[in-house]
Amino acid sequence: MGVLIVGSALRLRARNWAAVKMFNASKTLHFSTKPEIETIAPLFQTVTETPEPVPTKITGTIPEWIKGSLLRNGPGRFEFGNDTYNHWFDGMALMHRFKIRDGSVTYLSKFLQSDSYKQNMSANRIVISEFGTLAMPDPCKSGFDRFMSKFQLDSTDNCNVNFVRYNGDYYVSTETNFIRKVDPEELNTLEKVDWSQFIAVNGATAHPHYDPDGTSYNMGNSYGKQGTRYNIIKVPAQRSGSEETLEGAQVICSIEPQEKMKPSYYHSFGMTENYVVFLEQPLKLNILKILTSQLQGKSFLDCMELEPKYNTVFHVINKHTGKAHTTHFSSAPFMSFHQINAYEDQGCIVLDICCQDDGMAFDLFRLQNLRKSGQALKEVLKQFSPAFPRRYVLPLVPGPGSTQNVETNPLNYSSATATQLADGKVWCTHENLYDHALDSCGLEFPQINYFKYNTKKYRFFYGCGFQQLIGNSLIKVDVETKKAKIWKETGFYPSEPIFVPAPQSAEEDDGVILSAVLTPHQDQSTFLLVLDAKDFTELGRAEVPVHIPYGFHGIFVPQLS
Repeated sequence: MGVLIVGSALRLRARNWAAVKMFNASKTLHFSTKPEIETIAPLFQTVTETPEPVPTKITGTIPEWIKGSLLRNGPGRFEFGNDTYNHWFDGMALMHRFKIRDGSVTYLSKFLQSDSYKQNMSANRIVISEFGTLAMPDPCKSGFDRFMSKFQLDSTDNCNVNFVRYNGDYYVSTETNFIRKVDPEELNTLEKVDWSQFIAVNGATAHPHYDPDGTSYNMGNSYGKQGTRYNIIKVPAQRSGSEETLEGAQVICSIEPQEKMKPSYYHSFGMTENYVVFLEQPLKLNILKILTSQLQGKSFLDCMELEPKYNTVFHVINKHTGKAHTTHFSSAPFMSFHQINAYEDQGCIVLDICCQDDGMAFDLFRLQNLRKSGQALKEVLKQFSPAFPRRYVLPLVPGPGSTQNVETNPLNYSSATATQLADGKVWCTHENLYDHALDSCGLEFPQINYFKYNTKKYRFFYGCGFQQLIGNSLIKVDVETKKAKIWKETGFYPSEPIFVPAPQSAEEDDGVILSAVLTPHQDQSTFLLVLDAKDFTELGRAEVPVHIPYGFHGIFVPQLS
């Protein structure tokens, strides 16, 4: 997951708890008092890599038209020597490849050979801080050197969140200023790339967007004499002959935060054909605390604060001109980590996102919580509020001037409201994009038929139902009917669903869903699941002879030859 520059996590303080109640009514999960909730601890334990491809056992049928590799990323090592990480997001990046060809599947995995990983391995202890774990000074150093090390703010290159593409090349990414180029075929670690060497930003999200021609858009913060800025980044589709990785990258717009020393956390953003939509949320990064975190013995996790006194603000930027839209759009405070899709229709932006009504999830993802069992795990789950898919409508054409509030949403297919106030600002309320089938689990890790329907009006999205801190079901949602199809198997935990379109597909959901399905049970097998995306029935599975920890995001790389 991560956070821009520093990683992402949240410690809610007692003084903020009353303010949290200001959030919209939260759908906290309810669990039976029966002891059937199983521990998921084995999914958050260190594993060994599988550096040579191993065959899988096929059950059912893997369609022969699927040719390519599902690449996934996530934490795979949680300790060095006697030092252990504190948070799920801290673990060292382990890259996975499921190669599919002619109805068969092979699996391999490799640890990213990041500087962080290699230094930790060499010292046999945690040398580089991650967002939830502060590295302790080297005990072999002098007292003076150990004291001075408290003033160093080293950024990790432990890129354990996602696979991304820039200029036609593949990288793994977190949200610091570093990305690592990788070979998608063998998962070999290549050069380390520093965003700040190309443009004035101190990081970028792990969720860029892509235009049809391959142009990439992203967002990243900058810190300098002018204060903090949120920056929209554009990276051209191809380099102009230079071998420089991010050649041609440019900041097309800088946005000033509501509070310069407390910029908002963000993990992704929305994009339409002509606009970028950035959500400024009430989860804040306290810059002063970060600057003194080493001296105070605090991790970056301790520098995040939830401040629901701030509404959520929608910044709309023309991605061709870099100009901000003049209308101020806002809503009641909420948290969103992943957007689903965004498009333009009848002079409006339709923004579909997964929303939480509080920020507790970050603190719950400490390893000590994820490794609990029995009643202790139930107590953790009682605090978990899942994310739910919602739609917001942002009218780009101002309504008539009036001293009265005026409804300006012209879309007859959405119940979301956009009320223009007397001062010209627009207050937005959401439409729920789900029926009661999602009440108990919510939905996260959303995916769509991206390369055909991103920035376009669409009908279907897919995700994981999160009922036990991690995904325990796969879900397909029809945004028109709000009906859901669900795949679930007791004792198994599916990862982010990736849509792969069928050759010459004509319909939006003509294709398959790929998901790595994991299990904490040693007598059962992890497998790559292949679902028919249309009716959500299982076509086949490929059982892997090794166990895999629960991870984050990935992509499908088609085989070109």
